[in-house]
Amino acid sequence: MTIRAILRHAAKPTLLALTLLPHAGMFSQSSQTKNFTVPKTWDDTEMDKLEVPLANPIGSPKHVSADYYYRIPVRPIYKQYPVYAPGREPAGYMEWLKQQEPIVLWDGTTHKPKLKTQADWIKAGEVVLDASIIYSTEHKGGFRMEDVTNPAFYEKTGMPLTPDGIMPFMHYVIREKGTVELGSFGCVMCHTRVMPGGSVIKGAQGNLPFGPALAQADSFPFPVLEALFGMPWMTPDPADRMKSLSEDQMRALFASVPAGVAARHRGSLFEPIQVPNLIGVADRHYLDRTGLQQQHSIVDLMRYAALNQGADSLASFDGFIPADIPTFNKLPNPSDPIAVGGRYSDEQLYAVALYIYSLKPPPNPNKFDADAARGQKVFANEGCTRCHTPPLYTNNKLTPAPGFTVAEDARAKYNISSVSVGTDPSLTMNTRRGTGYYKVPSLKGVWYRSMFGHSGWCATLEDWFDPARLRDDYVPTGFKPYGVKTFAVKGHEFGLDLSEEDHKALIAFLKTL
Repeated sequence: MTIRAILRHAAKPTLLALTLLPHAGMFSQSSQTKNFTVPKTWDDTEMDKLEVPLANPIGSPKHVSADYYYRIPVRPIYKQYPVYAPGREPAGYMEWLKQQEPIVLWDGTTHKPKLKTQADWIKAGEVVLDASIIYSTEHKGGFRMEDVTNPAFYEKTGMPLTPDGIMPFMHYVIREKGTVELGSFGCVMCHTRVMPGGSVIKGAQGNLPFGPALAQADSFPFPVLEALFGMPWMTPDPADRMKSLSEDQMRALFASVPAGVAARHRGSLFEPIQVPNLIGVADRHYLDRTGLQQQHSIVDLMRYAALNQGADSLASFDGFIPADIPTFNKLPNPSDPIAVGGRYSDEQLYAVALYIYSLKPPPNPNKFDADAARGQKVFANEGCTRCHTPPLYTNNKLTPAPGFTVAEDARAKYNISSVSVGTDPSLTMNTRRGTGYYKVPSLKGVWYRSMFGHSGWCATLEDWFDPARLRDDYVPTGFKPYGVKTFAVKGHEFGLDLSEEDHKALIAFLKTL
């Protein structure tokens, strides 16, 4: 195997890791499924205008052609089995797994689930959401069998488990009888939340402790990190900050990213991103914290999913092609399984989009009492409805980051607020997801979410509304940037000067949404 192949082999789990499967369109589920007409995911004209330009538009991606994309082989989806924490599995479980025959549930040829009714499509979509795309026997780096079978891994990472001892973010997969593989980096990995009592919410902001878990990796080859985070058209390249770090420092950098936050590809380890909630995403007009992609219909979700499950690593960012490790200047052969990693079919993408559309929030234990009623009045009186407009509790606009100059033609193309809330601009100015904007998030479901702010600095709503966070001596309760002891979480000062009673009431109201 050549050095380039070895590096690609090592890189693949991370190139497709730390990616999310966000958002869907604005139409009702029933209208989208009436005729079960599967939209075409990749269209050259649409892909050329799909994303909002980057803050430095020189680096805005030029995606591969439809001809190239549809020559990428469709990933087969295999039957999967639960991963139990050590000592919690049924007696003889691993030996039983080794006796199972490989079962392909869905591929691009002969295997396919029943797809006749709306319920069929939604059920099939859950299979796609759960499906692993990285297998432990093929790829070095990322998550390993020795991780999930080692009690120390769970102790070091604080890995959440169900009451049955299941770790629901990954699965065992049988692709060859007698060989048990750890399957990972499916959409479910980021979008599964284990609640304090052990119940599981699919589609919610996930709480897999990515950072502490990936800190257990064997090594951190810089070409892999460059593929994930590099921006060579900028001087200096923000990814260059990692070159001088030792292996121990890299582990500490990964470990600084808490559960609920992820250093996604096209992002940065220094500016990680709060994992989004997919429940109710059909009402969102922009995808990504930075409003990277507009969303008009279900096919936009399909395109976003395709890009974030590997296809955007094939794009050219001012000549920088992340998949071509370590050269970064040539498009790999679409049938190269190491460099490309496969794709989902249009049917699979349509099914997972329909499944995401179908997701409902869990029952809310927070009742609308007298405190919440008072908080609702505070919310209105403080002008919160201007940006967080009921009933969606977002105005679906983009807000410019401090220091970003909105282009003349942008206001005609995008729904841009005149208000900048003053939050840290680093994520949207210095990453491959950075547009110069942040989207106005919806407040629905904040009661079961955590790590607030676009990089998750504040672990709870109470922390977010604590005026102490504006001080330079503040110690963040969520993500704390690497190498600092204190960090002021500035911006979005709305609600910080309330009386104690109004402050308590506002939070009580928000938790009922």
